Amino acid sequence: MSKEHTRQVRDKVVEKFKAGLGYKKISQALNISQSTVQSIIRKWKLYGTTANLPRHGRPPELTGRTRRALIRDAAKRPMVTLDKLQRSTAQVLFFELLVSLGAAILTIVSMPHLDIVTNLTILNSVAILSALLQVVAQCSAKERSLLLLPSITAFILILLGYVLFLFLYIRKIQTDIKMAIWLGLAVVSSFLVSFNWWESYLRLISENSSSVFVKNLCKDMAKCQNMLYILSSLLRIVVTTCVLAACVPLLKMDWDIVTSIPRRETKIIGIIIGVQLISSALCHWFAVAACKMHALRRCFILPLYLASLAAVALLIIPVIVYYQDYRTSLNRTESINFTGYCNVVVDGRNHSLDGRVFPRLVLDVTHTMCVLDMSKITDIGVLAGSAVFWWLGLVLATLHLWYLNIHRIQRTQDLFIRRLYEGAFIEQSLLLNTRIDIQTKNKMRKSRPFETVMVYLCATMWHETYDEMMNIIISIFRLDRYRPKKEPKFNDFTFEAHIYFDDAFEDVEGSRGRHLNKYAKDLVAILVEVYGIFTNIDDKLFREQQQIPDQKVIRTPYGGRLVVTMPQGNNIMVHFKDKEHIRHKKRWSQVMYFYYLLGWKVMTKYFARWQKLENENELKAEVQQSKLWLFLQKEKHNTYLLTLDGDTDFQPAAVMLLIDRLKMYPHVGAACGRIHPTGSGPVVWFQKFEYAVSHWLQKTAEHVIGCVLCSPGCFSLFRAEALMDDNVMKRYSTKSTEASHYIQYDQGEDRWLCTLLLKQGWRVEYNAASDAYTKAPEDFKELYNQRRRWGPSTMANVVNLLGDTNIISKRNPSISRPFMLYQFFAMTSAILAPATVCLLVAGSLSFILNIHASGALVLAVIPPVIYLILCFKLKSDTQITVAGVLSVIYAFLMLVVMMSIIGSMVKDQTIFTPSSIFVISMAILYIITAIMHPQEIHLVFYGFLYIICIPSVYLLLTIYFMVNMNNVSWGTREPKRAAGVASSEATSQQTTTQKAKNTFHQLFSWVKFCKKFSGRSKDGQLSVSQDNLIPECHESQITIVEDIRIPEEEQRQLEPVFDAPSQCWVTQLQHAFSDMQLQEDSLDQEEEEFWKELLEKYLHPLLDDKETQKKITNDLRELRNKINFTFFILNALWLVATFTLQFFKASFSISLPKVGLNLEGTGEDTQVDPIGFMFILGFAASVVIQFLAMLCHRIYTLIHYVAFLDTEPKDQKPEEGIYLPGKKVSSVSNTSSSSTSEGV
Repeated sequence: MSKEHTRQVRDKVVEKFKAGLGYKKISQALNISQSTVQSIIRKWKLYGTTANLPRHGRPPELTGRTRRALIRDAAKRPMVTLDKLQRSTAQVLFFELLVSLGAAILTIVSMPHLDIVTNLTILNSVAILSALLQVVAQCSAKERSLLLLPSITAFILILLGYVLFLFLYIRKIQTDIKMAIWLGLAVVSSFLVSFNWWESYLRLISENSSSVFVKNLCKDMAKCQNMLYILSSLLRIVVTTCVLAACVPLLKMDWDIVTSIPRRETKIIGIIIGVQLISSALCHWFAVAACKMHALRRCFILPLYLASLAAVALLIIPVIVYYQDYRTSLNRTESINFTGYCNVVVDGRNHSLDGRVFPRLVLDVTHTMCVLDMSKITDIGVLAGSAVFWWLGLVLATLHLWYLNIHRIQRTQDLFIRRLYEGAFIEQSLLLNTRIDIQTKNKMRKSRPFETVMVYLCATMWHETYDEMMNIIISIFRLDRYRPKKEPKFNDFTFEAHIYFDDAFEDVEGSRGRHLNKYAKDLVAILVEVYGIFTNIDDKLFREQQQIPDQKVIRTPYGGRLVVTMPQGNNIMVHFKDKEHIRHKKRWSQVMYFYYLLGWKVMTKYFARWQKLENENELKAEVQQSKLWLFLQKEKHNTYLLTLDGDTDFQPAAVMLLIDRLKMYPHVGAACGRIHPTGSGPVVWFQKFEYAVSHWLQKTAEHVIGCVLCSPGCFSLFRAEALMDDNVMKRYSTKSTEASHYIQYDQGEDRWLCTLLLKQGWRVEYNAASDAYTKAPEDFKELYNQRRRWGPSTMANVVNLLGDTNIISKRNPSISRPFMLYQFFAMTSAILAPATVCLLVAGSLSFILNIHASGALVLAVIPPVIYLILCFKLKSDTQITVAGVLSVIYAFLMLVVMMSIIGSMVKDQTIFTPSSIFVISMAILYIITAIMHPQEIHLVFYGFLYIICIPSVYLLLTIYFMVNMNNVSWGTREPKRAAGVASSEATSQQTTTQKAKNTFHQLFSWVKFCKKFSGRSKDGQLSVSQDNLIPECHESQITIVEDIRIPEEEQRQLEPVFDAPSQCWVTQLQHAFSDMQLQEDSLDQEEEEFWKELLEKYLHPLLDDKETQKKITNDLRELRNKINFTFFILNALWLVATFTLQFFKASFSISLPKVGLNLEGTGEDTQVDPIGFMFILGFAASVVIQFLAMLCHRIYTLIHYVAFLDTEPKDQKPEEGIYLPGKKVSSVSNTSSSSTSEGV
């Protein structure tokens, strides 16, 4: 219970506050909580006193805002009482009982006594109730339905089919009471089966009905749908079993007859049942796939319509052929009709199943026709009439399917009302279970459109090269042509591109403001160049170029902004970040655009309208605020962020495929595409195969059996609603304060963001058809530094997820405990990878040197241990150099390993040893996987390089990133020194001759600069541009022969000092790029205030506190030591256990019989240590899971891609060859060309 502070204490709080102390210091000085201090100060500000004041009556328990929040929450999650739910469940199960009873009686009791044509066509009569309910639903609609007449006609035709069916049989069996019972049961049971699809029409009826009962029943069914399906399935099993058990005594059969069926007959019955089950399941799957592929009419409706007709033809044609052959075989003087054929041939046949099965099957089908006299044209006409009426009734009852509007990869639950299907009535079940919409004249004129989504393209840049930045700018301009804002033909999505340029400014002497650096200027030059190309791309005479319209440049609190309106009306906003004003690095750029795009662009307008409603009438405000809340949720749901790297190259189709995933599946929070590394050289070749295997097997397995754990930031689409969820964006904006934060938060920001999404229950998916290309490290050092960031971050996030398995498996429906077990095994394999590579090398040494396995293991462990010790002693660059040398040695050794495995198979004359089976199966699996990806099959040739690099990646690289875990620098795209740069120490020892030469070069460059400057001055006015100043000095420096540069202090003394107060980055751009006129604009006051508050709260530059940095450095080193101790101890234990088992091989080993190439035993045994054997089995199991998941994922990727090609208009499909990525073309102007020359 909280105590009340005395008046004296409260007065001291106010005194200290007046003295200028903050809440925290007051709290510490008086030993009271900070919240209490805030409450006392707030009360003092409001009433001017700290004394307790009397209250004006009892305060209200709930404020108006609280009540409205509770109302919204109750409306969002309405509760259903148990009694009400039980009543609704009982009502639904009653209909399920009728359907189950009808299906069992029709198939088990009635059909064996009817002819084959009737059995096939009476199934179409189950549409009778659907036709009747269609009439009711369409009559209850407010508008006139166009399909009312076909529904009435369908009902009448099915009734006529029943009449003809009864007329035909009753005329033949006037005195057979049993047959009359079978007929009655057939009619009644088929009518009962028609109750199966009543849910489809109940929804339509409830929309236009005033009945509360019908509306509540629909809502209750939606809430407990899964449980109803489980109960109905169990009910059907019970009912079918009961009907089958009752049928035997009613037909006066003995169970001994049923159980004494010969084995061959039992086998045939089992095969027939199995074929029916499999074919029904396949039919259902292919039907769903056809709908998802947007092939509703040609691949779904037509095949299902023709299925029953084709079945009748396939069964009747052999009967007619056999009958005609028999008549032909008789003498011409003899004449026999169909009845005689039945008496002589069919009834007189041998019932044993010796010989061929097909003739017996034809005679059995003929036997069902013998009940009727098929020699009379009247009987044939009546039978055909009933069949045609039933078929036409089904066609007319499902005529609405021809007007059904579906989207590509439509969700199955949106296509079909029920998730279950009827195996005995598969085509009727699929047709009648499909969603129905009442077609009126208004609905016929326009289809149901997609909701327009907003896509923000968010690219982060830092030190990308000219060609790399060219790739992404071209990709954005492609998207502008694909979905133009001017005169748009499609409204599926709109977009806006944002580029966030880190550390874009530099200081320049003689200028009032900071200037854009070389990389930022390159980006502006690329925008000018690409704009001109895409403006004139359709012109026949390319040289006659159109003028680029004026664009905007804006000063902002974080630096500056360039707003470029592309040729088709969409905008690119380049945000130049000044690290003196805003926090830099990639994660903070992402936080910046999260809050700007989602906070400012999405939330601000709703917040302003919400505040206006606070002053309205309370009841009116509640209604309006509820609507406003729904609009906000809808916009958050339909706003996407496409994250890009500064060098990503993509096609518009790739973006559309990702948008499809988020549009169709509301629980998907993010989706990523297939990332292709680009570049040249062995390092890139290795990465191409590594990326391929990772996407082919690992990402597909995660997608199918769980969900993707990492959606790479270079090309991923995120849903705004997911990012704005609790504990996602706010947690992502957390500043790193602990050593583990620097590893998990900053080293792999995309994986950390996905971890937060998964913990909140969102699903992350992978689309293999969405291709994107990004630059890969081309040199060994850069690759190692990149993986030095990725490795620890991956381990930290996966361990974090594994630690929260219980919570995540409950919160996230896509993540199950078996999936987390799979991830645990994958993490264990990654941890033990160094020891596993040592065992692999030891095996080859044992074979080559013919030494004992334990001795070979000792030899294999020595080099990694030495490298581990060196990594703790040497600098990072030296470690990488040593790793490079060892990688070459290990590559040759791996070549020997492969040859030793082949030699072992040849020597032992068997491929059926554990290691041989493992290697061969892996090779076959990778080849098959590559074949399944025909466009990437050439990557399999890089597999050889990948294999020989296994020790470098899984042994040396693992040691490197584990030891350097405390290094949290970025490591890639670091600015490279020019060829002539030398250290200050080396420069200080230059000879007098060298200094004289350097001075001469500097003075000569000054002469050139002055000439150039005087030639560019306009109207006699002095205009100094950064582009005029810096490139010439840079050029002169890199031409020094001695590769030595004078110290920076001496260089500054030689540089001129211009007093140009107006010179800043804005005028710099305006002078540098004359072909694109830049008009200076300003932010509106509200947005400027937003940026100031955002910078102050989240993105203010971090202070360089030496004590804090020292503490973090020590904490990182301590964390590194702890993790490394555990990591390498586990590997050591693995090696020691294996060494012990190999040393005592006779006592601890598993003996497996050796099998030769002829699959016969050789009489010898192969000894395998149990730990290695179990590890191989586990690894093989995970690979098999990945392979099967890959097959499943390839099928659904094919479905999606075919649907995209079928639905995307031809004139909107992406054009190839518009502009070759990475190739500089002639610049739009001389000015832009000169300004970009230094970026080449």
